[in-house]
Amino acid sequence: MIFDLWHKTKYSYEHGASFCHNITTIKPKSFAGQTLLDYHLEITPTPTDISERLDFFGNSVTRFSIQQHHKELVVIARSIVERNYEEQFDEVQFLKAKKVTVAETKAHLKQIDSEIIDVRQFVMPSPLITNGNENIAAYASLSFKPERSFYEATYELMQRIYTDFDFVPGFTNIATPLKEVMAAKKGVCQDFAQIAIACVRSMGLPAKYVSGYIETVPPEGKEKLIGTDASHAWFSVYIPTYGWVDFDPTNNQIPKNQHIVVAHGRDYYDVPPLKGVIYSMGKNTMEVSVDLRPATSYLNQMHSQSQQ
Repeated sequence: MIFDLWHKTKYSYEHGASFCHNITTIKPKSFAGQTLLDYHLEITPTPTDISERLDFFGNSVTRFSIQQHHKELVVIARSIVERNYEEQFDEVQFLKAKKVTVAETKAHLKQIDSEIIDVRQFVMPSPLITNGNENIAAYASLSFKPERSFYEATYELMQRIYTDFDFVPGFTNIATPLKEVMAAKKGVCQDFAQIAIACVRSMGLPAKYVSGYIETVPPEGKEKLIGTDASHAWFSVYIPTYGWVDFDPTNNQIPKNQHIVVAHGRDYYDVPPLKGVIYSMGKNTMEVSVDLRPATSYLNQMHSQSQQ
């Protein structure tokens, strides 16, 4: 499946801004099962300085600054992404991985090699996910028994969050502590992913945050509206002998072709689509539009070129 992805962020400044410095993390990754075929980033006004690099977690980030007075900042990212879940899924190895227990996973993490050292950082506290919340640990302990399959325990956790928590946009923001989300059992995909990560880490197990997008399908007989999609988030756990496996607690499913991966981090703080510093006064507003759909125009173009 090939997708056409369009992400637009617009900032409007009441009295204008004299300077801004920003970092974007909106370029999809390429890995087995996902290939970035084309990518274009358009920034208005034209940046004074701009550069692209890989961050500590292997995500593609673009840094840019605008050193002139401007009333608006518009960032548009256009991506063509091919997804093929079968390429990242090894059924034989996966069946073996599903048998690895929680206790075996913890023992495996004590090994000393470069891969495990990298994995262990996702057991540690992070800026938005700290240790010591007894309610989260108690909630997690219901699923994560030592001799139980780590995969099955995580799958059950995903299902429980999906059942126990209500999706309520606007109830939280990026500064809302997880203990409040846990107490109210309300939030959005970002909150559910971070609650799941906090649960897994409270058991001494590795989990990381995944940012990206999910294809939404309109009701039967209705046309999909442009710009009504949104960024999405889920989480991933490391299973010894297999690797990282993704879980989407918002939709109670294992992410496959309908999920586009942009970045991995310890929590949302590491991978927001756009963050930065501005010099401005007055009220500022932000508008975000996302559209993800099958890339029919791209496919038609490729077909036309192949016929020439």
